[in-house]
Amino acid sequence: MPYQPNERLLEHFREHGIDLGKVDEQLQLVAPNSPNLPLYRDMMLTILRMAHDDGNRWNAKITLQALRELDHSFRTLEHYKGRRKVTVFGSARTPVEHPMYALARELGATLARADLMVITGAGGGIMAAAHEGAGSDHSLGFNITLPFEQHANATVDGTDKLLPFHFFFIRKLFFVKEADALVLCPGGFGTLDEALEVLTLIQTGKSPLVPVVLLDSPGGSFWQDALAFISRQLEENRYILPSDLKLVRMAHSADEAVEEIRQFYSNYHSSRWLKNQFVVRMHHRLSEAALHDIEEGFADLRLSGRYHQQADSGAEHEEGNYSHLTRLTFAFNGRDQGRLRELVDFINLPENWAKPQPMHTTQRAREALKVS
Repeated sequence: MPYQPNERLLEHFREHGIDLGKVDEQLQLVAPNSPNLPLYRDMMLTILRMAHDDGNRWNAKITLQALRELDHSFRTLEHYKGRRKVTVFGSARTPVEHPMYALARELGATLARADLMVITGAGGGIMAAAHEGAGSDHSLGFNITLPFEQHANATVDGTDKLLPFHFFFIRKLFFVKEADALVLCPGGFGTLDEALEVLTLIQTGKSPLVPVVLLDSPGGSFWQDALAFISRQLEENRYILPSDLKLVRMAHSADEAVEEIRQFYSNYHSSRWLKNQFVVRMHHRLSEAALHDIEEGFADLRLSGRYHQQADSGAEHEEGNYSHLTRLTFAFNGRDQGRLRELVDFINLPENWAKPQPMHTTQRAREALKVS
């Protein structure tokens, strides 16, 4: 959504006769001509208002710790900005001899061969197995610091691939923010919490659409039983839309899970809101026949108008790394994310592309995946 300055912040300082000229002066000194200056200004004014109120010390300490964790995480993860990442969730209590441990280790290795980084909570069980398979070069661990003894798994412990977090909510933010896909293995309350939170964020449009894969061992029924409950109790009682279940896919092998992720990005690249228009970025232009089918078959996703396709290397408001991509733009209703996933599946079908495209010879930031 477009940035809107907080007028109440300005009014607070005007009412108390406080001159903010020095704030603007300092911002111009440290970040001259930055397009983010209005955002930094509001951040500083927020802190200054807290200081002016001089309230609860605990509130100030929480704010300081949160800002420090955010800043440190942003700086660290900037080094991996050009690489796609997959967050893997699952039980920390899964023993080494369990079939899911072997499957998670194979998943990590398969993701690494596809040049995907593996993010976990850095603990044992499924997390240790996925990192073990991926290796240090393809691993990132988001560890939570606890008052009792807590060790990261051997793959990331003592390396620069380990990020410590004091707050669970900030750690949760980065699990989703950095993920180009999520793979959920069987687990306990924590795993189910992550699964439902991720689906809620995507369902409500608070998180971008990404592939969510429910991975179980061959013959396993963990996710099958969970989905049966969701279908029977949530869908049949209309607590969720029938299409919401399109947001998840089942897999029973590492190859199947990674293929699901690869397929998702075979044409679809990313999406964003531009004012009241929803923009889908694509590697390949769609054929006229496919556009006609979208107009007819996905009319329910539009609030008004039509679907527009544009291949414009100098697209206005578009980032430099993405300006080469074709864009499909429409007035999305913002509600039915499951149907949006079905639209993504449609544009990913090669038969719907305008013409065959050669493989990319150079890697671009967050491009389609390569699977060996």
